[in-house]
Amino acid sequence: MTYSGAVKVGGGADVHELQDLMISKVAVGPMDNNAYLLRCRATGEQLLIDAANDSGTLLTLIGGDGIASVVTTHQHGDHWQALAAVVAATGARTYAGREDAPGIPVPTDVPLVDGDTVRVGQVSLTARHLVGHTPGSIALVYDDPHGHPHVFTGDCLFPGGIGNTHSDPQAFARLLHDVETKIFGALPDESWVYPGHGNDTTLGAERPHLQEWRQRGW
Repeated sequence: MTYSGAVKVGGGADVHELQDLMISKVAVGPMDNNAYLLRCRATGEQLLIDAANDSGTLLTLIGGDGIASVVTTHQHGDHWQALAAVVAATGARTYAGREDAPGIPVPTDVPLVDGDTVRVGQVSLTARHLVGHTPGSIALVYDDPHGHPHVFTGDCLFPGGIGNTHSDPQAFARLLHDVETKIFGALPDESWVYPGHGNDTTLGAERPHLQEWRQRGW
């Protein structure tokens, strides 16, 4: 079946099958958080992005092969409610942005800075540090050698705008700058965006609205 990225809490996962990587998306918790399980097709190694909530659902998705690592995109509590349980069950190494790691109650084994590489099997992801939603938010970019890039943006970029900067104009300006330069400025329109909540989008669908976002201030 064709991947749509439309998932609901209590429903099944939607699976995006790429040549080297399988991406399973599931919605969990009262804030409809997205969690993403990445599986290297060559090695079977798995990585989870945001153990947000409902450890039972996440561990069922992970299955008997376990996960090698879990990346928390940022320090807000709705993105790590199941982290302790998932790590306890799997022994996974934990990754998070360096500036946000102190705000996550599960110790971060690998603090990330801009440009760091996160590996899952033979697949490499690049961490991009985006400031404004939180001090240490991290997006992960998979530059698929067989197609277009795939970007896991946490709460920094959604269909229709950047993440919440809590009516702080300086934080808004910084997040818009980082998203424009490190995401839109570096990647093509075909890039697929996997956000922390809600439906997916592409950079091409959002790019025409950047000036509109700047003018409205959110």
